Order: sequence, then structure tokens, then C-alpha cells
Amino acid sequence: MLWYHIVILALIQGLTEFLPISSSAHLILPSQLLGWPDQGLAFDVAVHVGTLVAVVSYFWKDLWKIAQGWLSGIVHRRVDQTSKLGWCIILGTIPAGLCGVLFENFIETHFRTIEVIAYTTIGFGVLLWVSDKFAPTQKGEAQLGYLSGFLIGCAQAIALIPGTSRSGVTMTAARAMGFDRQTAARFSFLLSVPLITAAGGLKLIELIGSNIAVDWNALVWGVLISAISAYLCIYFFLKWLNSMGFLPFLFYRLVLGAILLVIVYSGS
Repeated sequence: MLWYHIVILALIQGLTEFLPISSSAHLILPSQLLGWPDQGLAFDVAVHVGTLVAVVSYFWKDLWKIAQGWLSGIVHRRVDQTSKLGWCIILGTIPAGLCGVLFENFIETHFRTIEVIAYTTIGFGVLLWVSDKFAPTQKGEAQLGYLSGFLIGCAQAIALIPGTSRSGVTMTAARAMGFDRQTAARFSFLLSVPLITAAGGLKLIELIGSNIAVDWNALVWGVLISAISAYLCIYFFLKWLNSMGFLPFLFYRLVLGAILLVIVYSGS
């Protein structure tokens, strides 16, 4: 990859991993629309590490409390808010993990197309706005229970389809169940930690078992740029979410989806 490929792709991963606009879709588009070379497995590992560093750095106090509460709950056989949140994250991770193992190859083969990305970008963007606009806002993090955590996790599994957006679909599910915007966003980000860890770990194992030459310079820059951009993205998204809502992301997804459909059908 050329230097600007590295910068742009790392920025795309960092900015889109946590915004409700789909990072997988945006990482597919440069190679399909601009003819860029595929970024390769090693670079995928690097930018996953970068976004993981960002979300863990931002929520490290929360994650530490949740881990302590969860372990204490097991040892002392009691349930409090932090231990319950830990179980919600675990329950919410299971559906996406199972679907990834069972259907990843099928999805990679059949769904990584511009046409699919266009329709999922538009469709799930509309669902996000509808759930935010019309669902009652009556629940905070204290009302997050095992069932709601699992159902949000089931929604997360749908994000294996490019263009859906993992953060977008989990926030959609949370808002549809009546959770406020901050709770929906925070749980979505916390829920990303085990999933990004697992995805990055599997890619790393695959990389170690291959004979792919590694461009360490590209990897270091990929980690740094994706980590910094993702951290800033989380900070400003949570800061501005209550005032701006999800409408700007709906507009963005509608425009992007329309452009992609024009490209698809003008070339057919």
C-alpha cells in the first residue's frame, strides 16, 4: 500500500468502527470503487488493535469495575449492577460469536458486494432513525437486564452483513427497547470490546499461520492512526449524541446508499 492508503484506511477504521455507518462497508469500498489493492490480513489486524486500544483506553475505569463486580458476583454469589452488566456483555457477545463461526464464509462469499452494502446502508439507517424517533425513552443503564443484553447481542450478529453497522444496529435495538441514547451508545461500545478482541485474535492466529510478508511500518502507523481517531470519535460522539441525535447519520447513509446504487445500476 502507498502511504496515503495506510492513512485513509486507518482513519476509516477508526472513525467508522464506533459511528453508526459501518466500518466493514467503508473498508470494502476503496478497493471496489477506486481499485486500491486489498489492505491485507496484517493491516486488518493492526487497525483492529488500534480500535481496541481506543475503546479500552476510553472505558478502562468502567471495564475494571465491571470485571471486578462480575468476579465478585461469582465468588460471593450475589448480583449487583456491575456484575449484571458484565453478564449482559457476555450474553450479548454470544450470538455474534456463534454466527461468525457458522456463517462468516457464506457472508464473505455472497454479501461483500456494493449492491448489498447500498441496501443495508439505507435500510438500517432508516431503522436507526425510526427507533430513535418513535421509541419511548424511559430506561437507563440500571434497567439493562439479561434479556435485553442478549437481544441487543442478537442484533449485533446481523452486523456481520457489510453495510449494517455493528454500533448502528446495537443502538437501534437498544433504542427500540426504550433505552436512552447514552445507555444505548455506551453499551454498544462496551459490547464491542470482546467482539473486536475475538475478531482481531482470530485474524492474528490466521496471520501467524500464513507466510504473508509483514510491512511493520504500515502496521505501526495503522495502529496509531486508528487508535487516535477512534478515541476522538468515541469522545465527541458521546458528547454530542443527545443534542444531535441520529438524524445526521440517516442523511449520510441515505446519500451514500443512493450513490452506491447509482454506481451499481449505471454499470449494469
